[in-house]
Amino acid sequence: MTSSRAERHPTADPSWQALQTLAKRAADRHLSIYTDETDRYKKYAFQTCGLCVDYSKQKVDDEVFDALMALAEASDFGNKFAQQCSGDLVNQSENRPALHTMLRTPQELQAAPYQETINLAQTKMFSFVDRVISGEWRGHTGKAINHVVHVGIGGSHLGPELAVEALAHYAISNLRISFLASVDGHCLKQLTDELNLEQTLFIVASKSFSTQETKTNAHSLRSWFLERTGSVAALANHFVAVSANIEAATNFGIAEENVFEMWDWVGGRFSVWSSVGLPLALSIGSQNFRAFLQGAHHMDHHALNTPTENNIPALMALFEAWNSTFLQKETHAVLVYDHRLRLLPDFLQQLEMESNGKSVHADGEELTGFLSAPIIWGGEEPNGQHAFHQLLHQGTRKFSADFISCKQPDHHFTEHHNWLLANCLSQSQAMLLGRSDSDDKDALPSHQCVKGDHPNTTILLDTLNPQGLGALLAMYEHKVSFQSMIWHINPFDQWGVELGKQLSLSIYKDLCTLSNNTQLDASTQGLVDHMNHTNS
Repeated sequence: MTSSRAERHPTADPSWQALQTLAKRAADRHLSIYTDETDRYKKYAFQTCGLCVDYSKQKVDDEVFDALMALAEASDFGNKFAQQCSGDLVNQSENRPALHTMLRTPQELQAAPYQETINLAQTKMFSFVDRVISGEWRGHTGKAINHVVHVGIGGSHLGPELAVEALAHYAISNLRISFLASVDGHCLKQLTDELNLEQTLFIVASKSFSTQETKTNAHSLRSWFLERTGSVAALANHFVAVSANIEAATNFGIAEENVFEMWDWVGGRFSVWSSVGLPLALSIGSQNFRAFLQGAHHMDHHALNTPTENNIPALMALFEAWNSTFLQKETHAVLVYDHRLRLLPDFLQQLEMESNGKSVHADGEELTGFLSAPIIWGGEEPNGQHAFHQLLHQGTRKFSADFISCKQPDHHFTEHHNWLLANCLSQSQAMLLGRSDSDDKDALPSHQCVKGDHPNTTILLDTLNPQGLGALLAMYEHKVSFQSMIWHINPFDQWGVELGKQLSLSIYKDLCTLSNNTQLDASTQGLVDHMNHTNS
């Protein structure tokens, strides 16, 4: 795909300029002015795929909405999203497509070049899952597996861990699922102290099989295993891999038939739908995993075929761009009112900030004149209400927020769930309206006033089942894609991540050899010297 001059300079489009003008007007208007619109919820709340997404607390009126629709048209949402889903080389810097949507497309609808390889990979994965869950797959001493340890980091870790925890109530196996991501030795020690190696299965997930943290953890676990078994042959019963680098995985000692394929056209943060999702499949079973894929596919269909004015992920992208780029709200809070989704903010941090945290356009030209992706952060609620919400309500920072909860819980404690939902709705209302001295008969002291005027979206799942979670994650994936079209950036590479990896290699050698690296800055060299002195 080539970029036109207009694509390189989105600020030149009339819709962009109109939104800049409207943003100046909006700065002087409080969100409370919209509360008299009795049909506002009806206009701005949308339902699909078991989700209800309410945008009625966004700082948007008809004029702003029309300008956002014009921006979507100028950004060529429809054509570009269709090109992404059909396999165009949308990842220009690496000359690759981004076809994670193909992984959850029904086989008969998959593009011919991918149909066979996806079907073979899924058949292999589901066969393996069924064997482990049934007890047919055995450890080297003949005992069934009861503990699975997933070794990965970033995109090979955040999605699977989120999904396993979110859908724990759909687990059909008695397998314990653990995740090892950090290279901190304390994590490794805590894990190995509680492992029964005879009944443990290790999954090493790394597309390149060279990610330093994963590689270090995997080699340490391999050494730990061999020290206790003395048998290289026993590795085949306990170690499998998810990787595109089959040679590296087999050199590590994993049998080739135990390597589950990955492809360069699936980015790590979009990979939970592939064999990277193996821990989830081992927990909830093949049938439920297929339902997870189906939920995502239904959202794909919605995003691909629904006009922008009713397209939920497209609207999410437009409203967040309106908030971050035009209204200068530099952070976006993800506030989760469901304990099962407590890891969602971590997952979305990577998905959104690694994708759209860029300072150049897709063609390499510097991004100037506007802010792109906001900082994504958040936490589990209502805990946050007794922590950081004080700053949200009475601090001086600009932000927007997503409130996420479920209509139906997976328990019978009705009073608890009603309190949870009441907190969710009251906090979103407080961020909308605030509270001032004019709200009460007697004037409030200034320290009790709450400004409000913070735009927020409420997302309600009908129920947190595999289909619903699949749709929710796919919705956020498509939001990222549509945002990238607005800002004309490539959301499928992450070159900024590579710098720290490269620098760490030389510093690691200095720490191991007690030598000096003349290329280090004085501050870093001083810290290296201090650490070497402490370790010597």
